[in-house]
Amino acid sequence: MIRTLALALFLLVGGAVVTAAAQVSPGPLARAHADLEGTLRCTKCHGGGGADAMPARCLACHRDVAWLAERSRGFHGTVKVKAQRCAACHPDHAGADFQLVKWPEGTAERFDHRRAGWPLEQSHGKLACEKCHKPASRASPAARLAPGGRSRWTGLESTCASCHEDIHRGALGERCVSCHDAGKWTITPGFNHDTTTYGLTGRHRETKCDQCHLDRRFATRVDPAGRPIPVYRPLPHQTCGSCHKDVHAGRFGANCAACHSTDGFKTISPSGFDHARTHFPLKGRHGAVKCASCHKDFTTEAGRRPASATCAACHADAHAGTATIQGKPADCAPCHAETGFAPSTFPLASHQSSRFPLDGKHAAAKCSACHVKETAPTAGSRLGTSRVTMRPAFDRCQSCHPDEHGGQLVTRVDKGDCAACHRAAAWKPSTVDRAAHAKLGLVLDGRHGDVACRACHGTDRAGLKPIPARAGGFGRSGFVFKGVEKDCSACHLDPHLGRFEPKGLRPAPNGCLTCHGMAAFRPAAVDVAAHQGFRLKLEGAHRATPCGACHRELERPPPAKPSSSLILSGVRFAELKVEAPLGCAACHKSVHGVQFDGRQDGGKCEACHNEEAFAPAARFDHDRDAAFALKGGHQKVPCASCHKSEPVPGGQARVIYRPLSGKCENCHTAK
Repeated sequence: MIRTLALALFLLVGGAVVTAAAQVSPGPLARAHADLEGTLRCTKCHGGGGADAMPARCLACHRDVAWLAERSRGFHGTVKVKAQRCAACHPDHAGADFQLVKWPEGTAERFDHRRAGWPLEQSHGKLACEKCHKPASRASPAARLAPGGRSRWTGLESTCASCHEDIHRGALGERCVSCHDAGKWTITPGFNHDTTTYGLTGRHRETKCDQCHLDRRFATRVDPAGRPIPVYRPLPHQTCGSCHKDVHAGRFGANCAACHSTDGFKTISPSGFDHARTHFPLKGRHGAVKCASCHKDFTTEAGRRPASATCAACHADAHAGTATIQGKPADCAPCHAETGFAPSTFPLASHQSSRFPLDGKHAAAKCSACHVKETAPTAGSRLGTSRVTMRPAFDRCQSCHPDEHGGQLVTRVDKGDCAACHRAAAWKPSTVDRAAHAKLGLVLDGRHGDVACRACHGTDRAGLKPIPARAGGFGRSGFVFKGVEKDCSACHLDPHLGRFEPKGLRPAPNGCLTCHGMAAFRPAAVDVAAHQGFRLKLEGAHRATPCGACHRELERPPPAKPSSSLILSGVRFAELKVEAPLGCAACHKSVHGVQFDGRQDGGKCEACHNEEAFAPAARFDHDRDAAFALKGGHQKVPCASCHKSEPVPGGQARVIYRPLSGKCENCHTAK
């Protein structure tokens, strides 16, 4: 059809060759250029001058790009658009849906924004294109120069306020980047308050900017929208009172920093204020007390200088008047210190002047051991909030200490008072010594004085008869006082099996003590003098004879266990047959056999021998006692010349005394 129209035009001019005013279109235009579609509109873009004249025609229509290019701004400001052919990047005639913008990186999202003269950094780099390229952000004059006032990519300015609200209302100028960056608005890496005339310290660092710079006490102005404009300079800050209310109402002057610091109003500066310079230095726990605990307010004299002459001025009496010294109520200071209410600091020397001086272990006892805290519901009304008994009973030891002996001694004159046997210095050992024990009916002599008390008085005593049970028990100490044995045989096993008891076969006047002492059971205390009182008096050689030589049972070893009846049965001293008159034959075996049995005295040893020595036979007189008197030359003849020895089977040789002939020829032979 187009070709037909061109031919008709040719014919109308008479077939003359003329230049056609329109040419055939190479294809439909992009939708953005739809208003230029048509053969009669081609010259609006494709005028005379060839391809080099076409960029000027583009810029004549796209004035926003021309405006940016002339000012070297934006992407087109970085290229010489007048020397470039626009069609090189924006070809057309490719259809209505053809995209006229050819992105160097392929898509708008991949576009290197540095090409536009505005690199996307920090938070800007994370935003989608449409977050910034929107009508509300097109503040540049270029936006109004775009064809039809429409432009998607042009019209944005590089100033922060073109997109962001200036919350400073112009008070700090338009260069936001002098303090902020594209990271976070609340962070100001380019600004340090310390570079101003008022550096921020302490709690001021945590204060929000608007708390100071929008304070209504300052003459703030408002912008056309009625919003207050922050005051940044000049801002009064010479005194704390410029911002803070003086709670002291000017009584301490305007220099708050003399006592306070920016770490907090309740933080008192030790360099500016020292409570020690007042009439009440803060010691111990007073130093940790909040000021408001004592200074209720600073508007009154009582608030500034509260009463402090006595502890009771601030502290209630925790003892309800029961804490007295010499009968008068005492202030806290004599017994307590500022370091803490407990433990008490009541000095020992002061306690010594009381009705109960502290001696021995009482001096080391904790106060709370005697001055106990009561738990009864009525204790508070009687003893105060401390509930501590300040006047405990102390008339006797049992006022504080339990009866360790279970009431065994209550019948005594002292009613079993502990002090009768114990001292305050130490519960052990008991004060009952040998002299005291002697008054109890048993003298502790010898080894008894070394024996531990529990060996006799303990409920767990070993080797003795068990203690009978007692109603009420024996107390925590486990000691027995009544019914403890006093006789030797009551505690010690009698190795003589009762022979020497009062009703025994041989009663001894003092029982065991007749022969034994307290120092040791062996050896016995029976010496030669004591033995003279027995039926056999020790005379002559008998005086030097060991006891075991006669009493052979004593030579046996001491029993491993005294309860062994086998051992005890042999120490009865019965082998000597003391019931009958003693003779030599009771202990000594005759070496003469039966030679003298025919004599009138039955051949008793003592007829010829005495206790001094067996030989010679001191009591034998050959002239008197023998049938052959020694006269003349016989007096010098040795006994063995006449009395020969003969062997004895299983024994030693025996001397022949009888019968022996008195005839001469029996001894003398003729020559």
